[in-house]
Amino acid sequence: MGIGFPLLLAPMEDVSDPPFRSVCKDNGADLMYTEFVSSEGLIRDAIKSKKKLDIFDYERPVGIQIFGGDEESLSLAAKIVETTNPDLLDINFGCPVKKVALRGAGAGVLKDVDLMGRLTEAVVKSTSLPVTVKTRLGWDESTKNIEEVAERLQDVGVKALAIHGRTRMQMYKGEADWTLIGKVKNNPRITIPVFGNGDIDSPEKALEYKNRYGVDGIMIGRAAIGYPWIFNEIKHFLKTGEHLPSPTIEDRVAVCRKHLHKSVEWKNPVVGVNEMRRHYASYLKGLPNIKEYRNKLVRITDVAEIDALLTEIEKKYAGFSFEKTPIELVDYHQKCPVN
Repeated sequence: MGIGFPLLLAPMEDVSDPPFRSVCKDNGADLMYTEFVSSEGLIRDAIKSKKKLDIFDYERPVGIQIFGGDEESLSLAAKIVETTNPDLLDINFGCPVKKVALRGAGAGVLKDVDLMGRLTEAVVKSTSLPVTVKTRLGWDESTKNIEEVAERLQDVGVKALAIHGRTRMQMYKGEADWTLIGKVKNNPRITIPVFGNGDIDSPEKALEYKNRYGVDGIMIGRAAIGYPWIFNEIKHFLKTGEHLPSPTIEDRVAVCRKHLHKSVEWKNPVVGVNEMRRHYASYLKGLPNIKEYRNKLVRITDVAEIDALLTEIEKKYAGFSFEKTPIELVDYHQKCPVN
């Protein structure tokens, strides 16, 4: 990638679509991933799965992430993905949602390290793309096997590993534990890049975890929802030790508007408007007495009316000084369930 300490945008189902990736790229994301794509869906030629393969040159480098629990299906899916020419192919062994994990895919594979090795090897052998993996510490507190998993994955040809510092059973609760991520990175047997993921919500925490655990880069997920500025804020802080000014109301409305228009353009006016509704609260967080406007934004269906309301918000709050407040890390799966 040619980047000293890359910041990665995590693949988030129903969030990390091209419109969202576009505003994150504008604001400093170095490497991004698609929402995860079902290997079975790709093989069935499911429209929703195929749509997730849409990638654009301005996004590069970009990876497509797939999930599944069957060697043949993952291999076939990898061949389909290769035809779309991403920069890499990522396998999801981390999704904790019941509909995925309890069907033996995503984090469900953490229960069977041998199977994880076979699935990964099947993908590596079926594509010429670099293959990476995103996973978790283990299934539960008693099976935190990420150190063994990392060695096994490297041995079958994985080129990089992103680790979320929670078990599957934790979902997104409690605090992410980076201790084992650091152990994986500092294992002399591990030579591939190791990226840490989980709870990075400020430049200070990014610097602290970079120094403490020695990871090769950081993957950011929930903290970027409605706040894509976090990538450039972290980069600036790592480089200078100083904070960038908070984005103004003009900045927030401009990015929100671009996200909306990209969403309408990529999906269609109905779906695009509907799916933007989950983002407005985050873009406008911190504004006093904003609830009435927020309620209007999630009810309006006409793009021109939404544009006009955003302009009204921008004018009303012109000059408002946003304070640096902790980013609220919600469990986005509660808002965006896997379909």
